Amino acid sequence: MPAEPRGEDPLALVGLVVETASGMRRLTGARWERRYGIPAQSFDVLVHLVRSPGGRLRMSELAHKTALTPSGLTRAVDRLCSAGLVGRESCDEDRRGAFARLTPEGTETMRDALECHRRHLDELLGGALSRSEREALVGLLGRLRDVLACPTG
Repeated sequence: MPAEPRGEDPLALVGLVVETASGMRRLTGARWERRYGIPAQSFDVLVHLVRSPGGRLRMSELAHKTALTPSGLTRAVDRLCSAGLVGRESCDEDRRGAFARLTPEGTETMRDALECHRRHLDELLGGALSRSEREALVGLLGRLRDVLACPTG
């Protein structure tokens, strides 16, 4: 049996973050797909839109935030447009740019979905982490995300 990963090993840290994120996506994505009939990647798009001012983001920024390729994001947004949850807007400042925006139906769907999602996450995390551990982890991951989003070299 392999030894438990050591905290100072960056390979162990990154491996655990990736494995944890993958497991969380698998568990939460399956529930989302069963309940709403929309792929989990689309849920990720909707979450980023609902957390953005005015419920809209430039497609390029949305691709970056969701880690989808531009073509993967286009397919996800196309599905969400077909479902009536998202619309597209052109960018007046840059004719090549476009925005994805939540529709009123998308906003209502997300109101319900986020409440269900929070309850599910509480079930998953509640037995593993205390409130203070969760708060500490949020702070640490937020700091790491910010450093990785703006690399200096």
